[in-house]
Amino acid sequence: MKILSLASAGLIAALALASSGASAAEANLKTVAALHQNKAALAGQTIRAQGKVVKVNNNIMGRNFVHVQDGTGDASSNDLIVTSKQTAAVGDQVTISGVVVVNRDFGSGYSYPLLIEEASITPKK
Repeated sequence: MKILSLASAGLIAALALASSGASAAEANLKTVAALHQNKAALAGQTIRAQGKVVKVNNNIMGRNFVHVQDGTGDASSNDLIVTSKQTAAVGDQVTISGVVVVNRDFGSGYSYPLLIEEASITPKK
């Protein structure tokens, strides 16, 4: 009986650690609005965010441009543009991780006040 109680206690502790790890990962996620609001302070840092893919432009200047929205922000701060070698489909729920770049100018009128570059894109299950 004592062994069963110890095993149960160990299982409960393991489950608690797993759920707190998931909570910590979720806490590290930035909202699209927060990224726009704090872009200067976040420049050069690797961030994580999640949302729904609303637009995709593949194979532009050797990268894919993926637009992600999470329902936060207003008309000027509700869209996060992500560049990656990976892509996603419109409608996908994704988690992205990449480097914050501000005032990126590719020339020919393609200038971005906020861009997440070299991102990994992971579909949510």
